[in-house]
Amino acid sequence: MKTLIRDADIIATFDSRNREIKNGWIYIVDNVIKDLGAGEPPDVEKDREISGKGMVFLPGFVNVHHHFYQSLFRSVPEVASAKLFDWLVFLYEKWKNIDEEAVMISTVVATMELMKSGVTTTTDHLYLFPKGHPNLIDAEMEGADITGIRFYATRGSMSLSKKDGGLPPDSVVQTEDEIIKDSIRVVEKYHDSSPFSMRRVALAPCSPFSVTEDLMKETVEIAEKYDLLIHTHLAETKDEEEFCLSKFGLRPVDYMEKLGWLNPRAWFAHLVHLSDKDIEKLSDNGVGMSHCPTSNMRLGSGIARVTEMKKTDIRIGLGVDGSSSNDTGNFLMEIRNAMLLQRVKYGADAISPREALKMGSMGGASVLRMDREIGSIEKGKAADIIGFKMDRLEFAGGLDDPVASLVLCDAKQVDFSMINGEVVIENGNFVKLNEKDFIEKQNAISKKLLGY
Repeated sequence: MKTLIRDADIIATFDSRNREIKNGWIYIVDNVIKDLGAGEPPDVEKDREISGKGMVFLPGFVNVHHHFYQSLFRSVPEVASAKLFDWLVFLYEKWKNIDEEAVMISTVVATMELMKSGVTTTTDHLYLFPKGHPNLIDAEMEGADITGIRFYATRGSMSLSKKDGGLPPDSVVQTEDEIIKDSIRVVEKYHDSSPFSMRRVALAPCSPFSVTEDLMKETVEIAEKYDLLIHTHLAETKDEEEFCLSKFGLRPVDYMEKLGWLNPRAWFAHLVHLSDKDIEKLSDNGVGMSHCPTSNMRLGSGIARVTEMKKTDIRIGLGVDGSSSNDTGNFLMEIRNAMLLQRVKYGADAISPREALKMGSMGGASVLRMDREIGSIEKGKAADIIGFKMDRLEFAGGLDDPVASLVLCDAKQVDFSMINGEVVIENGNFVKLNEKDFIEKQNAISKKLLGY
């Protein structure tokens, strides 16, 4: 399939030169961007032509931390104002009843929400495997196939139950043997490291307070054997820091260092409570970070030192986190909140709108070590492209700088989305998906699980 997008008001490439092409065009062959430029496009063979008149185009966003299944548990009144540990303890008792259908449907719903807010590549951290449901990653893969999103699954795990000094109950943890065996199965079945792959897998033990030291160490060994990335939550709250000090005698980053996790394969979610020495260690070891500002605000966890960390060698992307610690999976909101929250702490010039947008695109691509394939609009990269019509209400009076307006004027959703060369959203609507069918199924499952 040969596609020409033409007459675009602006193409914000977010490439190494940060070009913004006015009156631009993009030529796509199958799933790859073959060329782009300004003015009258060349006379090329094409199967379809898409008008970009009145639109701004960007590279698709990359979401580097989420928990899809939690979209079944939004706005739960009992924990609407709870801190992280209290929030978890209450919800573990609800989460223990999820099954394959719940995971598949919530995957579709969560990814549709991400896609409408500009995401073309997403990770998911699935660490919850209730008894009798060891193959939930397969259900996620099925859901991702339905939506057509570029999906980087992370096979999560919990092995340290409450009786052994951890936080989760026995009902949602697995033995280390079960975790290792299924992790290898999932990697061998689904991980595709070839360029422009639509399915990849990383390994992701949940957190220092839910996984044993041995499993953390063995995860690194498996990752090295299969050449995988590794991921976990880290330094999210003061409670976690106190847990690590009392149980291991080390602060979270030092504990990761002891376990061999400070290496270029790793990316960590949150990283809110860091010392200067922590930041230096993370930078020296080339790790990645998923900044989750909305979740950090929602749970009162704190403000990550992103404005300082962006000056280091830490690779920084954005994540919406779970939809019950954020209550939305709106990535455009995440970009806006990333900018605004840093300004609360560091001042009005802390992060610009363009920096926030680039953090959500090339930043995320670099975290996933996919920056040669996605994250910018340039020749040879995957055709993952999103577009916004600028004649919408929220942009009225904001056209002096349309790119910045996407953040400052609170863009609500994309009007156009192409993933791997396939148009998935057109005129603001899904091309192949019926939202209402999945919304109804999601609500029915949610009601059952919550007992309302």
